[in-house]
Amino acid sequence: MQQEKIKLYGFNNLTKSLSFNIYDVCYAKTQREQKDYIAYIDKQYNSERLTSILTNVAEMIGAKVLHISSQDYEPQGASVTLLIAESSMVPVSDTTVAHLDKSHVTVHTYPEYHPETCLATFRVDIDVATCGEITPLSTLDYLIGSFDSDIITMDYRVRGFTRDLQGRKLFIDHYINSIQNYINEQTLRRYDAVDINIYEANIFHTKMLIKDIDLQNYLFNADVYELPPKTRLEITDSLRQEMIEIFSGRNIY
Repeated sequence: MQQEKIKLYGFNNLTKSLSFNIYDVCYAKTQREQKDYIAYIDKQYNSERLTSILTNVAEMIGAKVLHISSQDYEPQGASVTLLIAESSMVPVSDTTVAHLDKSHVTVHTYPEYHPETCLATFRVDIDVATCGEITPLSTLDYLIGSFDSDIITMDYRVRGFTRDLQGRKLFIDHYINSIQNYINEQTLRRYDAVDINIYEANIFHTKMLIKDIDLQNYLFNADVYELPPKTRLEITDSLRQEMIEIFSGRNIY
C-alpha cells in the first residue's frame, strides 16, 4: 500500500544518495581471449550505452535531464554524468530551474586484468544524488538487470532534515529498514546478501554475491565442454575465490 504523503512546510531539502557498485569477473588466459575481453568491455560498458542506462534511471525516478557529459577512455573505460532536476520543479518557460532541486547521476567504469591469475574484473560505479521527494531506490532492479553483476555493493544515505507543518524536524521522509526491500525477490534468490546498517544515521549498506557460476558465461571463445574436468574445476575455483575476496573486502586465499 502506498504511504500517505507527509505534509511539509516549504521545500523538502532531504538529500538521498545511492551508491551502486557492480563487479563483472571473467577468465581470459590467451592473447585472443584478452582481446575478446576488451571487445566485450567496449560493447557492454561504452559511454553511449551507459548514457542510455542513466537516462532511463532519471526517467524512472521522475527527473528531468538538464545536461549530459560523457567520455570514453583508452584502452577501456568510460564516464557519464547527468545533471537532473525533479520534473515538477522545472518551469515550462525558459527561466532558471530552482537550484535547490538540482541533483546528479554519474557512472564510472574501472577495468582491471592480471596476467598471473588470468582473471579480469570490471567495476562499474553509479551514484545517484537527489533532493526533495525523489527516491533512487526504485531503480535497483533495473540497474542490476542492466549489467552482468557477480558482486554488488550498495550504499544508501539520507542527509539533512525538513519540517512538517507543525515545525517538527523530519530526518527521513520514507520508511526503510533494508535496501533489500527494494529488490525483486527473484533477483535476491540468485545472490547471497548481507546488510550492514546504521539506523541512527540513516545509513544502509547491502552487499550481494552471485550464488551459482555458469562457467560458460565467464569464458571467451571457448566451449566449456572442450576443457578437461580438472581445468574446469580449477577455473571455477579461481573465479569463486576472486569473487569471495571482492565480496569480503579482504585477501583470504
